[in-house]
Amino acid sequence: MAVEFAIAAAASGSGKTTFTMGLLRALRRRGLRVQPFKCGPDYIDTQFHTIAAGFSSVNLDTWMASADHVREIYSHYSTGSDACVTEGAMGLFDGYDHQKGSCAEISRLLHLPVILIINAKSAAYTVAALIHGLKTFDPQVRIAGVVFNQVGSPSHYSFLKDACADAGVEDLGYIPKTPGIEVPSRHLGLSLEVKNEISSLSDRIADLIEEHVKVDRIIELCRRETPKPDGNALRQDSPTVLESGTEPASKLRIAVARDAAFCFSYRENLDRLAQAGEIEFFSPLQGQTIPEGTDFLYLPGGYPELFAKELSSNCRLAEDLKEYVEADGRVLAECGGMMYLTQAITAQDGIRYPMAGVLPIECTMDGARLHLGYRRTEYGGLELRGHEFHYSAITDPSILDSASVQYGAKGQKTDTALFRYRNVIAGYTHWYWGEQDILELWQ
Repeated sequence: MAVEFAIAAAASGSGKTTFTMGLLRALRRRGLRVQPFKCGPDYIDTQFHTIAAGFSSVNLDTWMASADHVREIYSHYSTGSDACVTEGAMGLFDGYDHQKGSCAEISRLLHLPVILIINAKSAAYTVAALIHGLKTFDPQVRIAGVVFNQVGSPSHYSFLKDACADAGVEDLGYIPKTPGIEVPSRHLGLSLEVKNEISSLSDRIADLIEEHVKVDRIIELCRRETPKPDGNALRQDSPTVLESGTEPASKLRIAVARDAAFCFSYRENLDRLAQAGEIEFFSPLQGQTIPEGTDFLYLPGGYPELFAKELSSNCRLAEDLKEYVEADGRVLAECGGMMYLTQAITAQDGIRYPMAGVLPIECTMDGARLHLGYRRTEYGGLELRGHEFHYSAITDPSILDSASVQYGAKGQKTDTALFRYRNVIAGYTHWYWGEQDILELWQ
């Protein structure tokens, strides 16, 4: 038996991530092995989860992956856990197309009860109508209870408890208005200092949850038999790169950049790579270069613009990269990884920092604006699906032709490019290949 539930809200900004971090830490304090999940393509909240829970968070996304795949990876990663906590994205029913891709869809797919987080700031009994609407809108989504956030006083909470009772949903407690428990900016970069701050924040929120939230009741309401992996599922078990002593399927040597500048990667993608060979991580920020004998290089996204000075000073890596690429070494570079391969990045301080110089383009944070959305393309015989999220821009995108056309979630053509130079495949999109062999792109 395990505790399994989703955490959702009526809208973004309600405190889902704050509550999730604190509850993960509170459950961990009780000696439980806690496996976190995240609805949607977000690769930042998953890192907050990982710090709070002590286990890598896994994305569950029904646009980037099939329903069968989502069910299978949930079963795979939840096996052996005492508690599985899935944080939703945006509002409960918000998806890329009506409910498609929403936390509600994931909850139905995996039969997860939902804990609602209601932001009660400047609200009182009227939240009864909101709770009732969320409860009845889709009978297949089971609301197990409500936790209120931003509660001003015990008197304020009494109105909210009455609202719950009259809406027919169980009250599970609240988090009082508390200075200093805001989640750090998503654009600070996950340095060791920021990771320590997130861990300390998780403890502070957990203290509040232990005092004001009915954690034992949540455990009681959401305990169920853990599903076992389906032997007929599309994905076969793969060794996790986070565990030692696993034997890869072949001797392929795979290098993955991983540090505060290159930290946006999907857990399932890394486990897929672990099926193909032996993964070795290296840190460009620490002056490290590509491991000797690398057969495939993965440069994930992250925050290269925040560490442009440090990356620019790693001249050895830049030279080794150019030599590796000119020798037809295979490279997949996504978003921040692609930015590092360019001639230079103009950072937020206005300074132009030379980068690896592999691609004949430059990136800039000048006039930065958000580029966001699901992406789909066909290339190299594969249909690729992923997600674009960045503020930087290519200064002159016409220098390199795109190797394929990318489309949004509703089929609209986008101007997002996929670049091909020798055996380098690069672009702003973070691809998800949990159901594919990404190495087929180079065959």
